[in-house]
Amino acid sequence: MAAAGPERSGSASSSSPPVAAPMLIACALGIEQLALRSGRRRHGGASPGPVTVLRTGMGPVNARRAVARALEGGELRGAAVVASGFCAGLEPGMHPGDLVVADETRGTGGSTLCTGTELLVEALERALPGRTVHTGPLSGSDHVVRGQERAQLRGTGAIAVDMESAATLRSALSTGVRSRPVAAVRVVVDAPEHELVRIGTVRGGISAFRVLRSVMPAFFEWHRSLLLPRR
Repeated sequence: MAAAGPERSGSASSSSPPVAAPMLIACALGIEQLALRSGRRRHGGASPGPVTVLRTGMGPVNARRAVARALEGGELRGAAVVASGFCAGLEPGMHPGDLVVADETRGTGGSTLCTGTELLVEALERALPGRTVHTGPLSGSDHVVRGQERAQLRGTGAIAVDMESAATLRSALSTGVRSRPVAAVRVVVDAPEHELVRIGTVRGGISAFRVLRSVMPAFFEWHRSLLLPRR
């Protein structure tokens, strides 16, 4: 899947005060971008700075390349980066529409610690009351994970898996700004008792889409909290 261009919000003229640091939200699929854009339009006024929603295309290679290009110089050079979209849950009891907040992402290049995980969990609980939020390691893969492989990943301690988050965050921290905030937030669309091939897939997909459309206020709150001076 080819990468599509980003969508931005927020601007500053030469006579305006400097805006806050920008935020890049990266996702793989067009439907994920649609959900995030829709949520951004509904809650854009709450953003502390310019926001770019970037569709990278599927897989770690596309994610790594698209994020690196987006962060090369220009207005996004110092941006906070959030990897978002859908994921496969690994833990029994997970349901479509559950949220996953990574405390670290794991990929072929190693692990990446996420920034402000507790802040993000609290913001999501406020934005989506009643939704279950899972926190733990998010594993990366270069293919759709099923069956025994899913069980093996769970055995490593990972709570969910997707194809782009690990590559996205690793790429974000390889651009010369090692201090940039990074996070990964995914919505479960596929879980051990709710696999995509089963009846109810459409209903689960709609639920996950609606949740993804509602995460933007939490992203803005997380970003704003990170920009506040520390005492």
